[in-house]
Amino acid sequence: MNEIKSVKSTAIPLLLDDIDTDRIIPARFLRCVTFDGLGEHAFEDDRQQDANHPFDKPQFQGAGILVAGRNFGCGSSREHAPQSLMRWGIKAIIAESFAEIFFGNCGSLGIPAVKAARADLDQLAAAIEANPKLEVAVDLEALTVSAAGVTFSVSMPGSARDALVTGQWDYLGLLLSAADQVAEHAKKVPYMTGFSV
Repeated sequence: MNEIKSVKSTAIPLLLDDIDTDRIIPARFLRCVTFDGLGEHAFEDDRQQDANHPFDKPQFQGAGILVAGRNFGCGSSREHAPQSLMRWGIKAIIAESFAEIFFGNCGSLGIPAVKAARADLDQLAAAIEANPKLEVAVDLEALTVSAAGVTFSVSMPGSARDALVTGQWDYLGLLLSAADQVAEHAKKVPYMTGFSV
């Protein structure tokens, strides 16, 4: 199982409010059979309309932490939105608040989504803009974010935090770790007789 206790990386600031899933990944990309290749289309329409979009700036390429505003991920329930961010390279998101379904989809993918006060986000975004190579650390055990000698508190529901730090978020990993038990149980299930697991 993949325990996620902390994420350390450079970061990308996108401190805007009410960014919905249509902006994160435009609807025309929902017809994909797999999520492969979605990362290159993250914020595609926004990037075409804004030559200064952070996702196109060379200094933020390779960033693993996204700093966002209030109500991030609102709109539809599409899993494609966090999938596209993850495939772009995002490993954690710090925002003022999240849409509930988007937050749940992040947790299912192993992407910590933590909430912070707006003043802390403003300060963090300014520090990242000033130094794009700045390492930001999201500590899920301590529920803190640290960068440039400054540490501030963040929050997330206890159940989501516990699932990440214990590896319980990874349902496939849990199933595979118990493969022997699953095979033994399958031998006792009448409708499984004659099938190999």
